[in-house]
Amino acid sequence: MTATYTFDIFSTLDGFGSHSGDWGGYWGKQGPELLKHRAAVYGEPARMVFGADTFRTFAEILATSPTDAEVYDEWVTRMRSLPATIVSSTLHEPVEWPDATIATGDAVDIVARLKQDSDVPLRSHGSLSLNRALLNAGLVDRVQVTLFPVICGQTGTTPIFHGYSDFDLELLETRTFDDHTQELTYRPTLHA
Repeated sequence: MTATYTFDIFSTLDGFGSHSGDWGGYWGKQGPELLKHRAAVYGEPARMVFGADTFRTFAEILATSPTDAEVYDEWVTRMRSLPATIVSSTLHEPVEWPDATIATGDAVDIVARLKQDSDVPLRSHGSLSLNRALLNAGLVDRVQVTLFPVICGQTGTTPIFHGYSDFDLELLETRTFDDHTQELTYRPTLHA
């Protein structure tokens, strides 16, 4: 049986995945419903898949933050407890993640093999370059966008879908958390 692959991303309304401003984590819009949902999602069996840059960012933030900091929300702690595959030609083991392996080589080949071999769903949070290659290769089954109600025209960094191919998206599920944050789950199909 082929495992499903979900590309999970946080976004502003104008499509940025991060910011350089004083918004704080979650652009200041996290609430108890969102955090409870994220904890439930990351409490399910899964294998995380990261690119090297996103993995380095997570590892650095988690290593330098006190354990009571906002970055240690329950979902992040649960995500860190999941097995992970890091696709990288620049990282070397051991890495600061409890159950992580580094896979070197072509990301498309690595994830295609993981989809065939994994007995749990695959999930990736962030990892824009990696997921661009996987989406373009048809390996992403779900794009799950958590849409925060902000526009970061001046402070937005990292435009999420820059450089991606064109895709048609079939809406599979929508949820609203804390009366303002939406989670949109789509099935992507390369636009012909």
